[in-house]
Amino acid sequence: MLSLSVASPAAAAAAAATTVFPAKSSLSATPRWWWSSSFNGVRIQHKCPPLGVPLAASSSSSRSRAPSVVMMAKREEEMKEIRVKTVEEINDEVVDLKGELLMLRLQKSARNEFKSSDFRRMRKRIARLLTVKREREIEEGINKRLSRKLDRKWKRSIVVRPPPSLKKLQEEEAAAEAEKSA
Repeated sequence: MLSLSVASPAAAAAAAATTVFPAKSSLSATPRWWWSSSFNGVRIQHKCPPLGVPLAASSSSSRSRAPSVVMMAKREEEMKEIRVKTVEEINDEVVDLKGELLMLRLQKSARNEFKSSDFRRMRKRIARLLTVKREREIEEGINKRLSRKLDRKWKRSIVVRPPPSLKKLQEEEAAAEAEKSA
């Protein structure tokens, strides 16, 4: 095998990339479709830093791992907050969040200003709520089939109501209108 190493000027030898060209004798071990082609293939390998070397010291970028630890702590707090709620409160919050998602989609389609990060945040929150709800069903011994049946029944029983953000907007408009008329 012929091996060629190329190191970028910014990275040291630890971050060097290696290109490997297979020898002609090794073609018999490869599948027929591989060597029947005129292209023999190029495989690029990146050498990983040794286990004892910290990630920030081995890479050229100085990204630290502290923010992910903070995010994990926030998630754990949020999960504790969700686990305290009753199933009815979880159901109500899921309905409200789904209404908020609908409002965000409407804002996006109308090309109004909105935070695109809210989509992901709300979807994740809904998933966490539904996960806790399913965990409680498992504790009660409700199997997957019955859970789906109960979920369909619950979805049919939902009374359509405006999401909290729309209620707040309507109240603000009504207050502004009352000030103008007064």
